[in-house]
Amino acid sequence: MLDDEEEEEAGRRLDAFVNRIGDCLGHAKRRASFAVYFLGLMGDGARKSMEPIAARACGDPTRSDSVHQRIGQFITDSHWDDHAVRAVAAREALDAMTARQPVVAWIFDDTGFLKQGSHSVGVQRQYTGSAGKIANCQLGVSLSISTAFWHVPCDFELYLPRCWTDDPNRRREGKIPDDIEFKTKPELALQMLERAVARGYPRGVVLGDTAYGDAVHFRKRVAELGFRYALGIHGTALVRRIDAQGRNNGPVTHVEALAKRIEVRRVTWRDGTMKRLTARFSFCRVVPAYDDRQTSVADRDAVWLIVEYRDDTGEIKYHLASFPEDATKKHMVFVLKERYRTEQVYRELKGELGLDHFEGRRFTGWHHHVTVAICCYAFVVAERARAFPPSGARPRIPLSLLRPT
Repeated sequence: MLDDEEEEEAGRRLDAFVNRIGDCLGHAKRRASFAVYFLGLMGDGARKSMEPIAARACGDPTRSDSVHQRIGQFITDSHWDDHAVRAVAAREALDAMTARQPVVAWIFDDTGFLKQGSHSVGVQRQYTGSAGKIANCQLGVSLSISTAFWHVPCDFELYLPRCWTDDPNRRREGKIPDDIEFKTKPELALQMLERAVARGYPRGVVLGDTAYGDAVHFRKRVAELGFRYALGIHGTALVRRIDAQGRNNGPVTHVEALAKRIEVRRVTWRDGTMKRLTARFSFCRVVPAYDDRQTSVADRDAVWLIVEYRDDTGEIKYHLASFPEDATKKHMVFVLKERYRTEQVYRELKGELGLDHFEGRRFTGWHHHVTVAICCYAFVVAERARAFPPSGARPRIPLSLLRPT
């Protein structure tokens, strides 16, 4: 519980944060609508779409329609810069998160928004991990940034299948801007990565599942921008193993075949809330062999192949990681496993802040709604980070592992 002085100070920080967002929005009506929607998503209501937010905000049933219309216009049709607002929110959280701990990871992932019908922009039948199956849904690609203790979503993009980008009628229906073209999920992730680099956010290791790790152009661009990465790949990916003398003149092989010849060891990477987190892994140095034109160590950087064996499910997961050669196994696994944080981000955004309650059908409305939800999350995380500083219970990761020198 906060005492009166702490509550007053938190209230002043909230006012200052909303005012900084308001400076990006400009118009007084937009500032007021943002405040109503922001507090509506932060509030206790079970349903956090526009109509119930308006009803709770005004308290007068005779005025709820007009408040609903103003909020609807702000979210669906108003022209304001999502990226500028998200940058203010990200800075609020990152400044508090990094006061005592460095950034560990930039995490890319995607989540589903289940929908009925076919008119919500970007909707189609597609696989989503949110449901664990193919479902009628939208997909959002996200960037979250984490320290060893905290995490915050910084950016989101709606994935638009070709059935939307290539159909003039559906483009009009969803009010998709003319400059928006079809992009794969890795291409959307790179777009967010480059935007975050331009904003100067503190860097960490880029993490992602096979949707991103199997995309060679994604790995290449991440490395070109000066990041380390630890990305999932499928067992069919091709590599050459590096021998004890640093040579990679052996045969090209699938990682699933190579994994059978590597020593397996148990690694404990940290203490969880209920038990120590441990699993079986194997490690070896390899050179990716996605073509035959560059096969020597001199031409292509060596990376770690990290194989995880899930005792609970029997699943085997493969990763390529550009950690330094002398990195410890425990530290590599700790960073690799930080990808779990994106699931916490989605769970809290959806469970507490109404991320998936948006009922609009248009491209701009979806992004505006997500932006306000990101602002809510960022402010909450900043307050948590100030109130609960790191206790030192998690390993201190060498900066050389997190960022190339």
